Amino acid sequence: MITNYIVLVIPLLISGPFLPDLFVSISSLIFLFYVFKNKHFSYFNNKPLLIFFIFCVYAIFCSLISENILLSLESSLFYFRIGIFACLIWYCIDRDRKILNYFYYILLISFSVLVVDGYIQFISGKNILGYQTVYGVHVSSFFNDELILGSYLSRLFPLLFALFLIKDKAKYELYYVGILFILVDVLIYISAERTAFVFLNLSTIFMIILINKYQKFRLIIFLISLVAVFLLTYFNDNLHQRMILDPGQKMGLINTNDNEKEQKIYTQKKYIFSPVHDSLVRTALKMFMDKPIIGHGPKMFRIKCKEKKYQIGINPCQTHPHNFYIQLLAEMGIVGFTFLFAVFSYVIYVSCHQLKSIILKQERYLTDYQVCLLAGIFVTVWPIAPNGNFFNNWLAITYSLPFGFYLESIYDKKNPRAKILIKKEL
Repeated sequence: MITNYIVLVIPLLISGPFLPDLFVSISSLIFLFYVFKNKHFSYFNNKPLLIFFIFCVYAIFCSLISENILLSLESSLFYFRIGIFACLIWYCIDRDRKILNYFYYILLISFSVLVVDGYIQFISGKNILGYQTVYGVHVSSFFNDELILGSYLSRLFPLLFALFLIKDKAKYELYYVGILFILVDVLIYISAERTAFVFLNLSTIFMIILINKYQKFRLIIFLISLVAVFLLTYFNDNLHQRMILDPGQKMGLINTNDNEKEQKIYTQKKYIFSPVHDSLVRTALKMFMDKPIIGHGPKMFRIKCKEKKYQIGINPCQTHPHNFYIQLLAEMGIVGFTFLFAVFSYVIYVSCHQLKSIILKQERYLTDYQVCLLAGIFVTVWPIAPNGNFFNNWLAITYSLPFGFYLESIYDKKNPRAKILIKKEL
């Protein structure tokens, strides 16, 4: 059974989008065949998965009524495999809880390898395979010209921390993990991926506030990392420009540009992240206003944005508008948007219950393990940040991982209270 190899998806993610997507597709089909053969439909008989599959059916419907059906179906037709893969993770843990340790060590090894290679690239300009830093500032390690090192680390870090919390640890392992976490925090920053660094801070603050054990451990590590980040920013002009000056300048908050033409662009008004992002958002919203209920269809932003009636601002046409919520508004209307916003609302609602139980010193609503998994979901559904294509295969796999672990944790047969958690809230 594929359960023996499911952990391989994590190192495969380092190779780029093709291999992990191939692995997820094949393993999901095998699991689907197994479910129907043995009639183990209980893994699909829960509200989160049912809602997700309704979303998938709706996405296909939107594609079928779009102007370019075949192009649109490329994103929507097999999107359900992400939910099936999450169920497969749940099944694997049910079948053998040792897989939690396997996942932990695979993640730990993957992070360690990326840390070593990333710092080699940062210091020497090349990684061990000869890949150079991109544009002279982006540390990308084995991802080469795909600028997703920071995204990989920031999105999977909550999962690693969750597995770290439930594992029996020797003292030396605690020291190793502590040093590794510091290096990971700083590496996300020196990858020069601003959104990834925002996600790191969001998930870290989320976990520090809501967990019980290792709260001080993570707080001390985070503070040390911030000191290192401050020093690097002060002494490294490239990082200072990319991470501090560029965002402020492009949003129209500060003016440090000597180029008169660019200075005029960046100081005319305030922008959403940058003039380009601002244009993409406004173009997408104009598309949404044209078809507010069902949108133009998945993957159709890249087609419709070429029409002059939608174009606003500078470079208003790319493959997607660089924000999940705005993309769903344009491509799937208010209905598609509601599905994603419902997940965000759930995370906030459950987090408030956790915070309430902490303040009132009651039994904690969530375990520390669940809090960390929820943090991994939280950064995915956080609305105020530029990000990639919602239907991107690589991204979909990274956010299906914590979701699969979280599903197993709340429907764990050994934890009756947790088992009804989502049923009560959705």
